[in-house]
Amino acid sequence: MRKPAAAAGSALFFAAAPGVVAGLIPWWLTRWQLRGPLAHWAAVRVTGLVLLTAGALVLVKSFARFVAEGRGTPAPAAPTERLVIGGLYQHVRNPMYLAVVAAITGQSLILAQPVLLAYAAAVWVIVAAFVRWYEEPALTRQFGAQYQAYQHSVRAWLPRIRPMTGACRPGTPDGKSR
Repeated sequence: MRKPAAAAGSALFFAAAPGVVAGLIPWWLTRWQLRGPLAHWAAVRVTGLVLLTAGALVLVKSFARFVAEGRGTPAPAAPTERLVIGGLYQHVRNPMYLAVVAAITGQSLILAQPVLLAYAAAVWVIVAAFVRWYEEPALTRQFGAQYQAYQHSVRAWLPRIRPMTGACRPGTPDGKSR
């Protein structure tokens, strides 16, 4: 897929998937109304702002990586031509899903809306099931040993402190992952 088409498809999918899950549904659940005075629990609300901002930045960076490195989109209907393993994907296999849950959790803390914590937990469970039962088998079928080596090198949900190095990248000359 050419980069302009991948960028357009990714932008559309960005609005349709994380835009709805982390934006429209939280708004629908809360109308983004603050509960209690803004100064109340200020540290918690600042933590929420950090989570929301980090989640948004990770999403944008991840979507851009799918266009630049993968030559495709995160959408299952228009997948990448190449396995995306650079950038944040050197630390964790699912940064987009973690970013969506972080953004929802951040909104919950900012707004003091417990319903969003419950919603974030539900999103987490649904996403983890989707990854386990659909996405990982699909990536294994599409990329084979390269994806399996990547799975072995990088955890799905708990980020690595140090990025995956060239020595443990799938497709190394010795064909092994470390």
